[in-house]
Amino acid sequence: MTDALVPTLTRVIVERVACDWRRAWALAADPLRMPEWASGLASGHFTREGEHWRFETAEGSRARVRFAPANDFGVLDHWVTPEVPEGAAEIYLPFRVIGLGEGVCEFQFTLLRQPAMDDAAFKRDARWIARDLRTLRELLEAPLSRP
Repeated sequence: MTDALVPTLTRVIVERVACDWRRAWALAADPLRMPEWASGLASGHFTREGEHWRFETAEGSRARVRFAPANDFGVLDHWVTPEVPEGAAEIYLPFRVIGLGEGVCEFQFTLLRQPAMDDAAFKRDARWIARDLRTLRELLEAPLSRP
């Protein structure tokens, strides 16, 4: 990887959740449940196309996303490719759920600053991700929540 492709800044956004990590993984890994918590990634309409899913972003643009395969390691990584402009680069979004003990886990989302992203956009995205992770925690900790 050349220096031009290495993110200039990263930020790990963390949210602790009072539930088993496997249950947290199952809910967070389900693309059809994403509209319930991922406000930036899902407008509510996901369609599957082979290994990718198409969706409309919160800003109204369309994109494709692919997810890490099902696993027993808590990996929730995903890759998003905007449809416009044509030929836009795929954006890697590292995301994990880590079991910390019985009935407790932690989501860890690593925000990678993209090459054209200014400080304000990076901070905005970090706040947006933190808000989405809080929503995910609230969903998982709700008394009737079932993934």
